[in-house]
Amino acid sequence: MFDFLLQVNYSLTELKNLIKRNKIKVYDFQMNRLKKLKITSCQVQYFYICKLKARINLMKKIITLSFALCGLIGFAQTDTEEVKSDYNKWSIDVGAGVTKPVRPVSSGAYTNTPSLFQADLGVRYMVNDKFGFNADFGYNNFSSDENSRDFDSRYYRVTLEGVVNAGHIVGLHKLHDRLGLLLHGGMGVSNLKGTDPVETGDDWMLNFQAGITPQIRLSNSVALFGDLSVLGHVRQDITFDGLGRANTRGFDGMLVNASVGLNIYLGNGDVHSDWYTYDVQEKIDNLTADVEKMATDYADDDKDGVPNYIDRDNTTESGVRVDNKGRAIDLNNNSIPDDMESALDGRYASKADLANMKPGANGANGMSDKGVIKKLINEGYVNVYFQFNSTKPALYSLGAINTLVTYMKDNPNATATLTGYADELGSPAYNKNLSDRRAKMVHDVLVASGVDASRLSHNGDGEDASVDKNSSEARQLVRRVTFRVN
Repeated sequence: MFDFLLQVNYSLTELKNLIKRNKIKVYDFQMNRLKKLKITSCQVQYFYICKLKARINLMKKIITLSFALCGLIGFAQTDTEEVKSDYNKWSIDVGAGVTKPVRPVSSGAYTNTPSLFQADLGVRYMVNDKFGFNADFGYNNFSSDENSRDFDSRYYRVTLEGVVNAGHIVGLHKLHDRLGLLLHGGMGVSNLKGTDPVETGDDWMLNFQAGITPQIRLSNSVALFGDLSVLGHVRQDITFDGLGRANTRGFDGMLVNASVGLNIYLGNGDVHSDWYTYDVQEKIDNLTADVEKMATDYADDDKDGVPNYIDRDNTTESGVRVDNKGRAIDLNNNSIPDDMESALDGRYASKADLANMKPGANGANGMSDKGVIKKLINEGYVNVYFQFNSTKPALYSLGAINTLVTYMKDNPNATATLTGYADELGSPAYNKNLSDRRAKMVHDVLVASGVDASRLSHNGDGEDASVDKNSSEARQLVRRVTFRVN
């Protein structure tokens, strides 16, 4: 008896109204059962209240489940990548169209295929350009066609959905930047109520919705969409037409909606996330171009420490000091960099030096040509230079060796002392050995050139600390072998 009573969908007042409106035939089966079981009006009311409480408990469970779904979506947000906020995320989606109730429907009850009317309102938030969620509110009107039993019913729903921007995932914007595609799906609560030929009680049920939404962007603020959605129901008690009972209360109800509408985008950004594109390959290409430009701009062809893009003189000699525009420092304005001048002054005799050495110059005592050469050798104008950590004389120093060879041959009684030096890079012990080997190398070249070894002596004097060890040019001047002739 109780199972039957919980399936009764009408209160005592509604049953009386049916009798008054001469609609007994539709409900003869229910009335006969009531008479056979000898159920009083009070019992009907009592068990109707029991059924109402059961429905309220169902609604509480559905609402709790909806909030749990919201929490799950919120939790999922915390694990997604941070995305740029240079696009809008909120939108209002308004649509309307046709509907088709598939099942359950009463025998002899038909609707047009498809039939008007259904409407839909969505409030959507996109977490990023690929995923978001939507609160969806819908209304459907079901009415009979000309070949059907008369009926009219109303259907309301609210659904919480996840939304996927499938257009971005599949690269639809590459086909055309005004085409989009959304996929959506979720669950919620629905209410169905018959209004004609009789008002039925509210039938609350759980709904599950899934759909596809193609889009065409009209502007950065509005897009046109079409939507096809399928809704399934759990615990549906009455048919969509309101004329009878549903045969099953499991996952059996099904409804199809087709809509056309507008996406109205909210926010101050230039574009909504539906249309925001982040082309990874394009970004890589742009970044590569930027890096190549930086590599060109910051290159330093003349190795003076000033990048090309601000270097006014990109042909300065390596090691020459420059100003902040890459120009060689020339304080005396003679068009020769000062560092090159000082290096030449330390390596070669100037015209003034030679003039002062000539016989009778400036009133000085006369000096022979041999005396001039001896003075040049002994005062450090004739030196043999070496590359870093090398005992092989530099090619430009062969002239200095030849000068000593010629002098020794022209002066058979002369003797010479060769002294080697190294710069300050490296340990003192290593540099002492290096300076010895440099002096020995020049000694061997002189002997091989015809100078008797008995007229030569050599030694290494280690490091020469007379120059700035941080200057590569200055260090080159002390990597040498000097001569002293007697």
